[in-house]
Amino acid sequence: PKGLVFDLRNNGGGYLQTAVEVASQFIKEGVIVSEKYGDGRPVDKSNAIPGGLATDIPMVVLVNEGTASASEIVAGAIQDYGRGKLVGVTTYGKGSVQIWTPLSNDQGAVRITIAKWLTPKDRTIHQVGLTPDVVVEMTKDDYAAARDPQLDAAVKTLMDMLK
Repeated sequence: PKGLVFDLRNNGGGYLQTAVEVASQFIKEGVIVSEKYGDGRPVDKSNAIPGGLATDIPMVVLVNEGTASASEIVAGAIQDYGRGKLVGVTTYGKGSVQIWTPLSNDQGAVRITIAKWLTPKDRTIHQVGLTPDVVVEMTKDDYAAARDPQLDAAVKTLMDMLK
């Protein structure tokens, strides 16, 4: 393909390792995401896995308020490396690392946030989200009429990149 539109709208994310694997299809090398404790101490860094299939193809990533967690890791890495432009609205902002701790006598469990995810340029995702390069809102009228101005803007942005 000459270009790609990658739609991460309403993608609530998934596992960290899967996010690294997906981002590695578009990014040749470098840090995909880093984790830091609340006091700023580094926890870990996840690097691109060599051999991605689309590391040189121009791309646009569609994002919205439903783009969260692992999807934000992928979109943030693509944006930070200049691999593609984000189009849509600011993402959800779920960038925390949590552990699941069972309570005694199997009385439930609690999730404890132990660290935050950061993009390759050390941008915080949590409670901030990612700001698109091209902001395009979807209105109730757009949904009712089955219009998708975000997709239209993504295609236009990609076509401009290919010129």
